[in-house]
Amino acid sequence: MTTLSFKPPLQRVCLLRLSAIGDTCHALAALRAFQAAWPQTRFTWIIGKLEAKLMSEILPEIEFITFDKSATLGELWRLRNILNERRFDLLLDMQLSFRASLVSRAVNAPIKLGFDRQRARELQWLFTNAQIEPAASEHVLDSLLGFARACGIETSAPRWDVPLPQNALDYARVVIPDRLPTLLISPCSSHAARNWTPGRYAAVADHAAAAHGMRVVLVGGRSSAEARMGAAITAAARVPPANQIGKDTLPQLLGLMSQSKVLLSPDSGPAHMAGMVGLPVIGLYAATNPQRAGPYYSRQWCVDKYDEAARKFLNKPAAQIPWTTKIERPGVMDLIPVSEVNAKLDAFMQQM
Repeated sequence: MTTLSFKPPLQRVCLLRLSAIGDTCHALAALRAFQAAWPQTRFTWIIGKLEAKLMSEILPEIEFITFDKSATLGELWRLRNILNERRFDLLLDMQLSFRASLVSRAVNAPIKLGFDRQRARELQWLFTNAQIEPAASEHVLDSLLGFARACGIETSAPRWDVPLPQNALDYARVVIPDRLPTLLISPCSSHAARNWTPGRYAAVADHAAAAHGMRVVLVGGRSSAEARMGAAITAAARVPPANQIGKDTLPQLLGLMSQSKVLLSPDSGPAHMAGMVGLPVIGLYAATNPQRAGPYYSRQWCVDKYDEAARKFLNKPAAQIPWTTKIERPGVMDLIPVSEVNAKLDAFMQQM
């Protein structure tokens, strides 16, 4: 194994994190720690095409090289041609997937820093020659900050320092034209088993409007599943929310988040995007563990049914199952009652 014996700051560093949106948000916090410690270093980020649509808009100082995950073999060849003459001082291999490890082969760097052997799933340890310190039961963001610590950088509270594009702020001011407190609902995860039902989202939307006089806005992507969810929530609500699903870009969604009061979401990319602009999140967690994958600064606002899910579906308490276990079973999100979500919203609004 290579020892991290270099004299910082380094000249050129490559970060490898292809996906997903939420995890690239975590990676940005780690990148900010590197930038603060090594302001003269030039960073290149190898990233997925969708994720680049967000990050390239808010990080103009970073070089992005996109990777299309739907065409792995062709993309590997293209990437090898792009990087053939490039040399980096360090690769930060922040993705645990065999595909990402194949991508790492194209990066010319004397030090390829990856996860410790225990966490280096999908054989990542075969493709790296240096490892971060082992740790157990960490939040995903904290595990990525381990890359900075391995390089001798002291980390403090994570920060993102996101400069919002003007068109994103202009979009937000059209949707939220006044100071009425706004509840954003991002109802869909890319994993359908993490989604709540439309009727329950509608019930919380009605409670927000009736109890707190809130404007409610639905947000999400352009998939047919998200469109159906938005239509079903709108139909079920007594006071139909504004349905912006499929109408914005990812940077515009960040702008909308920056002007809102709170977000309601399952474990999804938007739940972590919100943290980048300081928007609190009421998270819906039963299929995944909020202590590992919850919105970093909003875990106290999450409705946490993960232990109950573990006992019901796996016949064990959460403390006795592997830290990374996902309980994506039919009906798991039904463990989250509307009353507890409304109670979280009430408590949040009371302390604001």
